[in-house]
Amino acid sequence: MPPRRPGGGGLPTIRAVNLLNADLHCHSVVSDGTLEPEALAQRAKANGVELWALTDHDEVDGQRRAADAARRLGLDYLSGCEISVSFIGITVHIVGLGFDADDAALRDGLAATRGGRGERAQAMSDALAQVGIKGAFEGALRHAGNPALISRTHFARFLVESGVCQSTDEVFRRFLTEGKPGYVPHRWASLGDAVRWITAAGGLAVIAHPGRYNFTPTQEYALFSEFIGHGGRGVEVITGSHNSADYLKYADMALEFGLLASRGSDFHSPEESHTDLGTLPDLPGRLNPVWSALQHRVQRA
Repeated sequence: MPPRRPGGGGLPTIRAVNLLNADLHCHSVVSDGTLEPEALAQRAKANGVELWALTDHDEVDGQRRAADAARRLGLDYLSGCEISVSFIGITVHIVGLGFDADDAALRDGLAATRGGRGERAQAMSDALAQVGIKGAFEGALRHAGNPALISRTHFARFLVESGVCQSTDEVFRRFLTEGKPGYVPHRWASLGDAVRWITAAGGLAVIAHPGRYNFTPTQEYALFSEFIGHGGRGVEVITGSHNSADYLKYADMALEFGLLASRGSDFHSPEESHTDLGTLPDLPGRLNPVWSALQHRVQRA
């Protein structure tokens, strides 16, 4: 593969900036991934990633480990987090990049957002018990590296382990989405709060995988408009759950709304994830990449 860093060292020149193999969305055992931060760093490096961010759900306790591992491997790093947000009754995710991971207001906000996950998990277990699936809370807890962040993904892994379903995708379809037996809603942070926590900590807020939310056009425009009104600046265009039509749609929306474009696999596990770290297509050349506004926040190898 030809080098992507003209002149050597640092980020590429403007002509090549969109060809940077940046992966700015993935998860470790600190939230709902299955690999340690150090193993993710090694996987990213082996797959040709040049700029990496660990973006655990509502948690930044893996950031120091990830940054240290990236530095040892010669991999440029941006701090990251994926914050769960309630918007018009639907859970939306906002990725923060390049922030101060020790910022007190950000950490306090994330702690508040995590609150209630245990009660929600117990309610999910009770709901599953009503359809004959016993011991789901204890089973899910075995898969949670961080018990404070027990989530639907951990329940999904237990149901696969128990033979109830063949894959985590099947679990979500049958049990863990709205209207299904194990679904329990949760009130997350507000959109404004999440964007403010990120920006006040010196970072940049990005709408994660917008193609996943099944919004009507009016709802989607409302999300983008409110996000920008709160100071949000980016959107994931190339991501693991988007298809080629989504790439084109959100490239156009990034231009329409004047947003920076981001790229990330949303990798969770070698066994479960459809897209590996570092394997996504390049950002379209007509877009302004999010990392062009974060060069001063990159932790250099």
